[in-house]
Amino acid sequence: MKIHFVTEGTLNEYWDHSPACGCDVLVFGFNGLGEVDYARELGGVTSKMEDAAILSREQKCVVISGCYTVSCGIRRKSALVAERGRILGVSDMLCSIDSSEFKSGGALKVYETGAGKIGLLVAEDLYFPEIAQMLSLCDADVIVSVFGEIEDFVPQLMMRADAFVSGVRLAMCAAGCAQVASVTGDVEMLSPKKECDHSFAPEREYHVVSGRRRGFARKILSDY
Repeated sequence: MKIHFVTEGTLNEYWDHSPACGCDVLVFGFNGLGEVDYARELGGVTSKMEDAAILSREQKCVVISGCYTVSCGIRRKSALVAERGRILGVSDMLCSIDSSEFKSGGALKVYETGAGKIGLLVAEDLYFPEIAQMLSLCDADVIVSVFGEIEDFVPQLMMRADAFVSGVRLAMCAAGCAQVASVTGDVEMLSPKKECDHSFAPEREYHVVSGRRRGFARKILSDY
């Protein structure tokens, strides 16, 4: 699988100035689509989601782009997935921390695409390893994290931890930075470039884990 990261500029700016990159997955951060108002999209005032779908058709690949969606005045951090001219869906950030202006959403999903099964972590969902584990249980081949500004060491730490505990490679596209963590928890790729590629063969790490815990009492019936 070859992923092409675009860490700066909008989706349309990339479309205007970049040739086909021959990738399987093309990923933008929140800069890609910016703010997407569902009412304006449905009314034909804007066509950002349609642009992403058309780009996926012209580039013959999966397109993933972060966006700030607006629905009835409620703002959410989201990520759109399109493939070969068709919008496969929009996933929202599940966990809103403290008094954020962005509300929590839904649609935790693994997208089945021609490139493989892709799970999405939107923004601060990266900080919750259980979400990456759920995507792993849903058989994701790779988890793509669409992130905003990286202000400290925590996003890279959690990216590596999520890849390790879930057993799924994690690719992050953030503002001005692209990173990939392997299932061993190591940083496999790190680039500050505006655009960069990374290719890999999806790998799965399975182990039999046993444990002992208190609870789950059972009654033994002597007769019926």
